[in-house]
Amino acid sequence: MRHLHTEKHFASTAVVRDVVIGMSDGLTVPFALAAGLTGGLTGSINASHVIITAGLAEIAAGSIAMGLGGYLAARTDREHFQTERSREDREVEEKPEIEALEVAEVFEGYGLSPEQIEPIVAALRRDKTRWVDFMMRFELGLEEPDPRRAARSALTIAGSYIAGGMIPLAPYMLLDDVQSGLWVSTGVTLLALTLFGYIKGRLTGTHPIRGAAQTALIGGLAAAAAFGIARMIGG
Repeated sequence: MRHLHTEKHFASTAVVRDVVIGMSDGLTVPFALAAGLTGGLTGSINASHVIITAGLAEIAAGSIAMGLGGYLAARTDREHFQTERSREDREVEEKPEIEALEVAEVFEGYGLSPEQIEPIVAALRRDKTRWVDFMMRFELGLEEPDPRRAARSALTIAGSYIAGGMIPLAPYMLLDDVQSGLWVSTGVTLLALTLFGYIKGRLTGTHPIRGAAQTALIGGLAAAAAFGIARMIGG
């Protein structure tokens, strides 16, 4: 009995990339902001209220800005693909011999002989849609973007930013003392950054331990710098 070999590949790289972009910034920026404000407002009246208000405002503004950036990036990718596709359609119509030579060059790069290449090129020339598809993928290295990608990317990045941003801000909402809020926020945020970096490494095929350490280190350094600068300025 013949068994088919099934290969498993991770196919949601675009979604993971959006989650990584949103979550990493969502964890780091509000964490650094809250730490910096804690360093400057310790001992002040209504310090917790100021930190929470500023943190929520930053999360709202950051999620909108990041989501819009993701939307525009996806739209740009699609517009670029459509522009290149139109150019290839035109060149196949107007310069078929040159395009046929370009197809042959692609297969030569894979070690095929002219005798092997000739029938493949002839077959492609009989179907212009597949011919252009071939040129887009193997000459230009472009895959057609999902038409729903822009909206999905915007929502994924914005949602991930909000989810990440609420983690360092939550201790300030639950605790009255800003110093206690800072210590708890530091602990839970570094833990979240470590777990996030580990999971990201597992999903993307990189070393998960190294990913966890790098993510936690970057977030910790950002918060420490913001806290130290605020304390120096605030005296």
